[in-house]
Amino acid sequence: METENTNTASDTQTAEHPSSSQGKVKKKTFLLGVIAALVLAGVLFYFFTLGSPSRQVLAQVNGEKITVEEFNKEVEKVDLPLRDMLREEPLQYLEGLIMKRIVLQEAKNQGITPPPKTYKDADKNPSSPDDHLIAELMKKQFPAPPVVTQQEIQAFYSMFKDRMEGKPLDQVAPAIEQVIRQGKQQEALESYLATLRKNASVEIDQIRLSKIAAKPPESNTDEDFKKALQSGKPVLVDFGANSCVPCRELRPVLKEVGKEYSGKASVLVIDVYKYQNLAQDYKVALIPTLVFFDSKGKEVFRHLGVLDKEKIVAKLKEIGMES
Repeated sequence: METENTNTASDTQTAEHPSSSQGKVKKKTFLLGVIAALVLAGVLFYFFTLGSPSRQVLAQVNGEKITVEEFNKEVEKVDLPLRDMLREEPLQYLEGLIMKRIVLQEAKNQGITPPPKTYKDADKNPSSPDDHLIAELMKKQFPAPPVVTQQEIQAFYSMFKDRMEGKPLDQVAPAIEQVIRQGKQQEALESYLATLRKNASVEIDQIRLSKIAAKPPESNTDEDFKKALQSGKPVLVDFGANSCVPCRELRPVLKEVGKEYSGKASVLVIDVYKYQNLAQDYKVALIPTLVFFDSKGKEVFRHLGVLDKEKIVAKLKEIGMES
């Protein structure tokens, strides 16, 4: 009996009270909840401040950041189709933004400030503060136009005399002087900007830049071209390139015609840089060049430059496309 009483007492001392056990569980659950909340807050903070695609840094210019968001806003100001072309080759446009940032920094370093706004500004369309800073810096850097000597004018006239339509030197001298002066101004500006760029600290995230680059539109292949000429239907071939603005303006029209008259005619786009052999075979000197082939694969018409939809359709019908 004593042994039983001893065991019972021992069990009573080591056993936990139900309410105490529940309290520990609640405390543990609370701590886990706090940790989870902190982790979630950290993730949200990173995404909305540091990790958000729009806030990711594309480049740093003397410590100043150019983000994806800034890049996209600037690109949106450009008209189509050039906007799409810049998105496909973003480095070219980013370099322009970098150069603009460097020039603005130089203007501020030289103490140039935007003009104060007044009530009169509401009645007109003043230039932006950035444009003002750049203009003032250029005035300060190039206070006077470059000098053009009579010897330079004479040398220019002698070199290009065959293009002067028989006009004497004294008659064309003012125009020659202006051409030479503009050339000198351009050369001086390019040299100045090159020096600023060389002395600037610029870091470009090439990996991130490649990720935001849009995929350029695909063109047809030489095999597509051969099959189309053997299809027994009229064919329109646009010899062009993705880097050509008029070519890109033409693409939506060609796509619409190709879709609308699918099965009745073939509309192809051949990139002259990818398929130089075809461009040479068909003597393509300027782009875009539209070449029309009849149902036998024979060239029957060509047009240099952009052509509207109505004229394209009319020409296809003229060479045998069914209505």
